[in-house]
Amino acid sequence: MANDQRVKKVCNTLFQNNFNITLVGRQLERSVNINRPYSVVRFKLFFNKGVLFYVEYNLRLFFFLLTRRFDIYHSNDLDTLLPMWLSAFIFNKKLVYDSHEYFTGVPEIQNRYFVKKVWSSIESFIFPKLKHVFTVNESISDLYYKDYQIRPLVIRNLPTKTIMKKVKTKKDLGLPQDKKLVILQGSGINIDRGAEELLEAISLQDDFFLCVVGTGDVIEKLQKRSNQTDLINKVLFIPTLPYSQMMQYTMNADLGVSLDKSNNVNYQFSLPNKIFDYAKAEIPFVSTNLVEIRKIVEQYNTGILISSLKPEKIMDGLNKAMDLKNSKNFMVNITKMNSTLHWESEAESLVKTYKSFN
Repeated sequence: MANDQRVKKVCNTLFQNNFNITLVGRQLERSVNINRPYSVVRFKLFFNKGVLFYVEYNLRLFFFLLTRRFDIYHSNDLDTLLPMWLSAFIFNKKLVYDSHEYFTGVPEIQNRYFVKKVWSSIESFIFPKLKHVFTVNESISDLYYKDYQIRPLVIRNLPTKTIMKKVKTKKDLGLPQDKKLVILQGSGINIDRGAEELLEAISLQDDFFLCVVGTGDVIEKLQKRSNQTDLINKVLFIPTLPYSQMMQYTMNADLGVSLDKSNNVNYQFSLPNKIFDYAKAEIPFVSTNLVEIRKIVEQYNTGILISSLKPEKIMDGLNKAMDLKNSKNFMVNITKMNSTLHWESEAESLVKTYKSFN
């Protein structure tokens, strides 16, 4: 909740357009404090993972909404949609659904028949009734149209135009100054996102140093692997940080990576936020050849696409990305990308939708 940049940007945009915002989420032991100019409500739950978490959170959210009065309900992702839809239905109010991904296609539920069936049933019951739907890219919008003949409006999760300054050096951040720095950032460094293969690539050489900033379900595995001899002094792990602090690492990097696999529908059509953060930091990226990322590369030539996650292929991509960074047109292309792809332009449809409710 605290580090979800899309939620934060949506709330800030609506607040700046004179909407009275209440943000609802959960409070974990490791949760950082949130200081926002609008109301924030956080639930402390008995369960924080698994089926019982989702049941408890949905019940808590529903009963909270029954005791408050809102004119518009804004649901972020399928795991909040049922209580939000019920509340909007009971009080005859507007509902906006913002799907941050193709939820029923996430890899975590593909081999869990009952769990996937529950979420698919909720979605298939509610989605055809929705009138105001957003999602994060054209490919996912196409998938929803195929499923329900409803085409969500696209609001990509782009960075704001706010200029960020590099105020920390590599030395300040504990990073080597004599290596080419590769960064992998994100709040979902999970299975099937190429991190394991990236470590194997880094183990083959001595020129590149890898910095991993964020969390996910493969971090522990990666940390164990990094303790082996061929990776000693080649990898640094940094826990999840507030966006501005994370970007200090990104702005000190030479290049970024995004290596999602295409073996599930959600990743196959994803457009990771980190691609745009790398551009904001004015560094090239190496990515697997996914549909939405390929569109960015073809239009702006700010990254290198690879077709295989074999360590040798990843290393080839890293070397080509360094050549791209040193090419004469790279900064021109990055500047063009940053001046075109930003939240302020992307969010116009969000504001237009909300103002249509008045």
